[in-house]
Amino acid sequence: MAHGKSVKLRGVLAVVGILLAGVLLAACGSSKSSSGTTATTSASSTAGAGKPAVTLGSKNFAESNIIGELYTQALRAKGFTVKLKPEIGSTELIWKALKAGQIDGYPEYTGVLLSSVAEEKTEPKSEAEAYEKAKAFVEKEGFAMLEKTPFYDTNVLIVKPPYASEHSLSSIGDLKPLNNKFTIGGAPELATREEGLPGIKKLYGVEGKFKPVSIELSYQAIEGGQVDVQSVFSTDGQLLGGKFKTLSDPKHVFGFQNVAPIIKKSVVEAQGPVFSETINKVNALLTIPAMQQMNKAVSIDKQSAESVAKQFLQANGLA
Repeated sequence: MAHGKSVKLRGVLAVVGILLAGVLLAACGSSKSSSGTTATTSASSTAGAGKPAVTLGSKNFAESNIIGELYTQALRAKGFTVKLKPEIGSTELIWKALKAGQIDGYPEYTGVLLSSVAEEKTEPKSEAEAYEKAKAFVEKEGFAMLEKTPFYDTNVLIVKPPYASEHSLSSIGDLKPLNNKFTIGGAPELATREEGLPGIKKLYGVEGKFKPVSIELSYQAIEGGQVDVQSVFSTDGQLLGGKFKTLSDPKHVFGFQNVAPIIKKSVVEAQGPVFSETINKVNALLTIPAMQQMNKAVSIDKQSAESVAKQFLQANGLA
């Protein structure tokens, strides 16, 4: 995947992310934070005092819930009154919630926004281009897009190593000789999104039998033999253990997926500069290693997104 203009920054932050991940893992114990919706303030953190309440949302999987908690808790630490609505659903659903005024903002993946909401037909050539196009689109819709994360989280296809060895699989294109002889699992939207089966067929000429699998059951499906190939997220903690073979995507069918928060312009203006600055500080820390470790803490170690976010922010002086 192309790295665009953020290569140097990512290289520096990746090192920071690895160090901070170690702090996070050490901290991942029995601590538990409050899920209340009132702001937490201190004498030195009152930038949000007196500002209108804000409602943020997140999607229906661990990483999005973690990021939603990171934004929410960091803002509360600055005195802002923030409520978080987690588990809203896919991009299509959470965008509708934003447009309907049910939430004031949420973290979004730039490439998914372009294909699923903006219905962009031309694939971006880099993560920088994806971000600029996504930002231009949301601004036309009356929203602001804050800074993107150094990390990108894209869908990847995984197989079990014995299956990869048996069929000489190293990239998505290697599946072509197996057309219609393998089962591919993924979230229901994988069947219709351009960054899914339609794109895989168009760019690689690969077709498989599709089996809808809910996100939280992705690894059970492939480990249990229900599918031969499974679509998962590149920052999943489960990929750290070497149990799965990731198929490379040289044609970038899954796009460029940095995370950038979409917030109502009126909310950004009403909350003042510290609001955006706080979210941008959080985003700047979100490297691939940091997200993998936080995802692992939630998905594998069964910590709550709320607790993991709290520990990460405390380790970085943001809570």
